[in-house]
Amino acid sequence: MVFKKYSGLFLSLLSGVLLFLAWPQNGFAPLLFISWIPLLIVEDYFYKERKIKSKKLFGLSYLVFLTWNVLTTWWVWNATDIGSITAFVCNALFMTLVFMLFHFTRCKTGNVIGYISLPVYWISFEYIHLQWDLSWPWLTLGNGFASYYKWVQWYEYTGILGGSLWVLVVNILLFKIFFQSKAFNFKLQAIFTVAIVIFPIIFSLIRYNSYKETSHPVNIAIVQPNIDPYNEKFSGLTSHDQLIKLLQLSSTVTDTSTAYLVAPETALASSIWENDLHSHPDIKFLRSFIKAFPKLNVVIGASTARLYDDGKPHSPTARKFTNRPEFYDVYNTALQLDNFSDSIQVYHKSKLVPGVEKMPYPQLFGFLEKLSINLGGASGSLGSEKEPFVFTSKDSIKIAPIICYESVYGDYVSHYVRKGAQLLFIITNDGWWGNTPGHRQHLVYGRLRAIEMRRSIARSANTGISCFINQRGDISQPTKYWEDDAIKSTLNANNGMSFYAKHGDGFFKIFCWTSLLFLGYSLLKKYRK
Repeated sequence: MVFKKYSGLFLSLLSGVLLFLAWPQNGFAPLLFISWIPLLIVEDYFYKERKIKSKKLFGLSYLVFLTWNVLTTWWVWNATDIGSITAFVCNALFMTLVFMLFHFTRCKTGNVIGYISLPVYWISFEYIHLQWDLSWPWLTLGNGFASYYKWVQWYEYTGILGGSLWVLVVNILLFKIFFQSKAFNFKLQAIFTVAIVIFPIIFSLIRYNSYKETSHPVNIAIVQPNIDPYNEKFSGLTSHDQLIKLLQLSSTVTDTSTAYLVAPETALASSIWENDLHSHPDIKFLRSFIKAFPKLNVVIGASTARLYDDGKPHSPTARKFTNRPEFYDVYNTALQLDNFSDSIQVYHKSKLVPGVEKMPYPQLFGFLEKLSINLGGASGSLGSEKEPFVFTSKDSIKIAPIICYESVYGDYVSHYVRKGAQLLFIITNDGWWGNTPGHRQHLVYGRLRAIEMRRSIARSANTGISCFINQRGDISQPTKYWEDDAIKSTLNANNGMSFYAKHGDGFFKIFCWTSLLFLGYSLLKKYRK
């Protein structure tokens, strides 16, 4: 009775708090290896006391994941109160359902298949969570090592899902050692578990210290204009005035040897019609700046729109003019302009933020379109690119224009590399969340992309932290939050391909198929019985 009333509640809160205390940027990542043990103790109690209805375990499990979500991503509230509550509630619910699926399988099949099913189900969930319209992969377990990036240099083979698997396996092994182990095999299990923890770290540290970048220098300048996203970005300061400020800062770090100037997401804030892109005053003004620098390519974020001629096919996200028959799409866009041609390379953000930049499953939830949060200058669902698009310079340097939230998706970024991207440029606007863990977590997640792809990164934030990241994940010249700044450095472009860059998360599809087998077998055992 004491366990029912107090211990279960305490252990559930303990698991949620441990997950929070392990999380970057300032968390202690080793806590991830024990964070699931209190929850596994609770589950084991309900497994042994099967007369107790599983809805009580559901409630305690939900408490774990809700605690983790709220404590770790509370800063989303600064941008949207309704959106943040929806994210907390739904994400915790998805996680709880996955855990309950493990409990169901264990009850029907026993310990061996049961405990194997936990990482299989969880990795399948994380894999799907990176793909579908309700995607919010911020709390993918493998992200928890972003500040301990020297421990996970092996992400160049597995990506962050490999880190998630590592965490779950170690938690299960430690739980079994201390709560289910028999005396005669305690030492053997302990040695095996220590090896599972230590060997990947040793390998990673050796890889970190021995990794050498191939020399292929590219001179890059980054600008952080620091335009208030709430009071200046889309009202209060004209787009042209913002561009003047940006170019004044840029001129302090740009010279005749500069190959790239990187400016943040929606740096060109006024909605620019792509049908008449070249004639826009801001584009003309930007070209006049570029003329002074013979090697310069400018990669810059913009808010753009595309008009569909009357009667022509349009996309599902297209909007109709109030008093006109035509449709148009609005985009969160990256542009590349250069000094060598009149062409402008255009990429539209593909991985859009659910509830902010797109309405998930519009066939079902289209009636909620008007509730979309206005972040980025336009409310409602944005148009998007079907796949990554690589920008190419006159010197055949290829870069990946990664816009904000897209940098959380390792598999998506790997498509850029397979298309030839030699450098990664992350352009973002992290000021929506204020000076909270949000923008710092977003920053350190970039380290994981550098390791996975073995690509150097130039990161330009409007309000956040701009910096350079080398191919080992080291951050250099980080700017201060909420300060104007401009920085420059030389990064090495890389033509090599890591295993993960070649294959992405493809290996983890196996977990999805295995999940179906486990679930099918569990159902078979249930109904045969």
